[in-house]
Amino acid sequence: MNEKLLEISANSLGSALAAQAGGADRVELCENLGEGGTTPSYGSLAVARDRLRIPLYVLIRPRAGDFLYDEGERAAMLADIEACVRLGCDGVVIGALDADGDVDAVLCRELIAAAGSLGVTFHRAFDASRDQNRALEAAIELGCERILTSGAASDAWQGADRIAALVEQAAGRIALMAGAGVSAQNIAVLARRARVRELHASAKAPRVSAMRFRNEALEGLSPDWIQSDEQRVRELARALQA
Repeated sequence: MNEKLLEISANSLGSALAAQAGGADRVELCENLGEGGTTPSYGSLAVARDRLRIPLYVLIRPRAGDFLYDEGERAAMLADIEACVRLGCDGVVIGALDADGDVDAVLCRELIAAAGSLGVTFHRAFDASRDQNRALEAAIELGCERILTSGAASDAWQGADRIAALVEQAAGRIALMAGAGVSAQNIAVLARRARVRELHASAKAPRVSAMRFRNEALEGLSPDWIQSDEQRVRELARALQA
């Protein structure tokens, strides 16, 4: 098997820079990881593109929730992809389903066409589809480079055998990237079990605000936050290549 690749799901500019400093091979930039990730702001994207030397892929997801999109959401996704093209990003991360849980090939073709020469990852809408075998063939037909998946399980460790079966079905026509619940403690064994060379993790850790004043009455507005941690990224990268 070729050398393995670590992608970090970075929920902010700070996370993206920590991913690069820690030795990640690629960044997937997003926001709102607690809701499964949404498209980052234009400003975050522009500064990340300016400061990152490793490949930058951008999550194209206009909101949390399902992957069934209306006309306005479709227009927003196309506009976000056009911004990625203008800024010189390396790729986009897309996915859409119809109401029956099948890949929305019509919308996905529009998104891929807008991406032009950018790389394309099909995100975990794949895990929400009603039939992953059919969804795999649909992603291949669309021309995606890879699929991010937990094997339709709560995390990639639980879905490792399913991912391995999908790798066998793919037979080299598309890459499978294991993600969800990936840690330095399980990443190497997971790669072997799932038979993948690409792994996806957030390497997140709590960050404590430097604010000396805190209004504890503001429920839901804690000054602390979660960010990818450089040392955790480094531990993941080291464990993956061991």
